[in-house]
Amino acid sequence: MTTKPSVWQRLLTCLSSLKSYFKVLCLVITVFVLLQICSFQITQHSISLPPSLFTYLKHQHDQTSDNKTAYLVEKLRESVTFLPLKDHRFSNKPLEGHTWFMSSLFDNQTKDEAQYQEFPSDSSKGRLLCLKGVDEHDGSWNYYALAWPEALPTNAVLQKGLTFVSYNQYDYTNLWHGLSTMVPFVSWSLRNRCERPQKWILYHWGELRFGMGHWLSEILTATYIQEPDFTRFIDEEKPVCFEKAVVMRHDQAGMSRERRMEAFDHIRCKARNYCNVTTSKPRIGMTLLLRTGARAFRNESVVISVFKTECQRVEGCELNVSYSDNLTFCQQVELMKMTDVLVSPHGAQLTNLFLMDRNSSVMEFFPKGWLKLAGVGQRVFQWGANWSGMRHEGTWHDPVGETCEFSDTDRRCMSVYKNAMIGHNETYFGEWARRVLDSRKKQDIKEHNQDYDALDECRC
Repeated sequence: MTTKPSVWQRLLTCLSSLKSYFKVLCLVITVFVLLQICSFQITQHSISLPPSLFTYLKHQHDQTSDNKTAYLVEKLRESVTFLPLKDHRFSNKPLEGHTWFMSSLFDNQTKDEAQYQEFPSDSSKGRLLCLKGVDEHDGSWNYYALAWPEALPTNAVLQKGLTFVSYNQYDYTNLWHGLSTMVPFVSWSLRNRCERPQKWILYHWGELRFGMGHWLSEILTATYIQEPDFTRFIDEEKPVCFEKAVVMRHDQAGMSRERRMEAFDHIRCKARNYCNVTTSKPRIGMTLLLRTGARAFRNESVVISVFKTECQRVEGCELNVSYSDNLTFCQQVELMKMTDVLVSPHGAQLTNLFLMDRNSSVMEFFPKGWLKLAGVGQRVFQWGANWSGMRHEGTWHDPVGETCEFSDTDRRCMSVYKNAMIGHNETYFGEWARRVLDSRKKQDIKEHNQDYDALDECRC
């Protein structure tokens, strides 16, 4: 007969089972912990464990990244778009706003400074200026574009250093127009640690020019202590991109009188140093800078006599009679250093006026017809005198001269009057010269010379 287990027996059996369960649980936990430790060690040493496999995977990742970068660079390179330098859409207002030269770009305008463009810059988003084309007759066949330094156009050449890119609506052989184009670059250099260009690029209506007049070239050589080096584009399909470029296309527009005088002071100082001008000047120097041919005085001897007589009336006044076409560049610089009163017909030779000391005087003469027909262009040396700190003492327009078959106000007559000879009026010339010389006497010459002798210490 089977008897039921006692309560104690049941309790012992249960405890024995629980002990087995705990043993199994501990074993499972131990195995799990060991597996985790092993897994962690494998992870930590995975680089060294299968080196060939890791290298392969890393190479695949880098290659994918490089391919993607190269793909993006190529897309940027292909996206570079060249536009015509001369935009015919704006031919009716070529000098307004963005102009017809590089018309898609706008200038930087700092107060009192010339309008300019600089590449690379924030406004160009770090992109470089690139140019191509070799046309000397039609600027619409020359081109410009902006490109990232890492994605220059195919076959592009990178021009190192600073390049000045000049646009001139007129030309680079005329002294006045050429100088007006260069002054903003000098002012920019003065504002930028006297930085000098390695290269120049000259455009006229977007057409390439590869040189300038000798006088202007000498001015730049004196100012930058090196001859200007003009870039020549050889292959019309091979762009040239510039590590750094400054573009001027508005001449002196935007410049304050102070900034212009500062630039002219610097050019004057550099020119005198370049020519080693050490000649002491008279108390008052009066110079007749005469022309031969177009716009020459019809009777030079009478004109010279009038000014000689008036100069002799003033103590310390010395008269010098010179012809602009007989003087070298440095002879012109030296002559202007000796001059306080410049007497001359309207013409390119008057561009030298800024080479005089500040506050010097200019007396200008015109043939018949210019007053009515020549327009604002006849005032360029009045502007030049003002911008360089000189005193323009007025003009004399010959009331008598060549005869035109048309009315005096007919523009066709300008071809008759433009290069006509100039007469004289002894009474008027004498009284005018006397007034100017009397004004010079009233100036404190000593103080004037002290103030501007200091300009011999050039800023750059």
